[in-house]
Amino acid sequence: MITVAAAIEQILSTITPVGLEKVNLLDALGRVLGEAVVAGRNIPPKDNSAMDGYALHWRDTIGASAENPVILEVTEDIPAGAIPRHSLAAGQAARIMTGAPLPAGADAVLRMEDTEKDGLKVRIKVEVQPGQDIRSAGEDVREGETVLAVGDIVRPAGIGMLASLGRSFISVYQRPLVAVLATGNELVDIDENPTPWNIVNSNSYSIASLVRDCGALVMQLGIARDERQDLLAKFRAAMRADVIISTGGVSVGDYDLVKDIMQEVGSSMQFWQVAMRPGKPLAYGTMGAVPMFGLPGNPVSSMISFEEFVRPALLKMMGHQKIFRGTVKALLQENIEKRTGLTHFIRALVKLGPAGYTATTTGEQGSGILKSMVRANGLIVLPEDLEIARAGTEVAVQLLDNSLACTAQPDYL
Repeated sequence: MITVAAAIEQILSTITPVGLEKVNLLDALGRVLGEAVVAGRNIPPKDNSAMDGYALHWRDTIGASAENPVILEVTEDIPAGAIPRHSLAAGQAARIMTGAPLPAGADAVLRMEDTEKDGLKVRIKVEVQPGQDIRSAGEDVREGETVLAVGDIVRPAGIGMLASLGRSFISVYQRPLVAVLATGNELVDIDENPTPWNIVNSNSYSIASLVRDCGALVMQLGIARDERQDLLAKFRAAMRADVIISTGGVSVGDYDLVKDIMQEVGSSMQFWQVAMRPGKPLAYGTMGAVPMFGLPGNPVSSMISFEEFVRPALLKMMGHQKIFRGTVKALLQENIEKRTGLTHFIRALVKLGPAGYTATTTGEQGSGILKSMVRANGLIVLPEDLEIARAGTEVAVQLLDNSLACTAQPDYL
């Protein structure tokens, strides 16, 4: 039996990114960039107007006021997308729309509200500063500038930037295909009618959901019976994937055959059993060259084992640098007793108040009580050597989602 830290270290030492692929622009959202993006042109390409107004020489407006306006000749109208036809001489202005390129000679733009049209002339009612309301060429991005780096996660703003640069396809890290298999004679699928002696196979669906939540792809293989031939057939099919996850069949029961099957199909078992609760009977190794996780059969144990070990591995395979859930310090609201020698992961409801974070358990902590996981947005992590965590003490809590970062109303109003 090894520690949680040692298990994480051993797993991640064997994991490498799957590879790169070219995807179209919208499919790159949320993916990790596999190439640096260097601007091939300035954005904007030319000096342009930031306002609807008049392009002019700023010196022509010196002394202008509502009582003593400066009158300029209007040479043309320049809508967005048009090419200016004339250069501006002293005493001239051009009516211009937002985003339209500046005519040669103009060095400022005055917004429409501070002017008054008078036939082919315009009255300027305020002084203008040099460069006022001009978006300079390259103000956003300069040609040759690296705007996105290898390892960056593509956000919506990044999609907009790539579109601005004319990149319809981009190289990103591949998403691994993850085979998910549940084992056990007691299991039935969700569309079957269970007897009182059956258990509905929830693990395949919760684990598949966790895989998708990471951004990886899922290949569901259903249920394998506790029979050598059925297990062999299912695991051989699973070896087409980039990662294999099985649930059940890794404890010490007479019918727990998964470890034996792993060896039979050419596996290398790195460890079995981790000093943690829930999730102690965890197997990790490879089937051929495919990483294989044998998770416990109890639904909570399976999900927590995924969070601690599988999720970081999948994220690393997809090129992510930040692969672990965030952790906060919270004040414990109740006493929690535990067994020494094991790291405990306690399902908790975490709240953020004026005094900071608080954490309380979500009820019974049995490894088969899925409801306690449904209610949890965090896991209280209690170290191996601790025997009791007392109410009012500060504990580490691993956050399971970003719910604490969201509010019903905007906090800034």
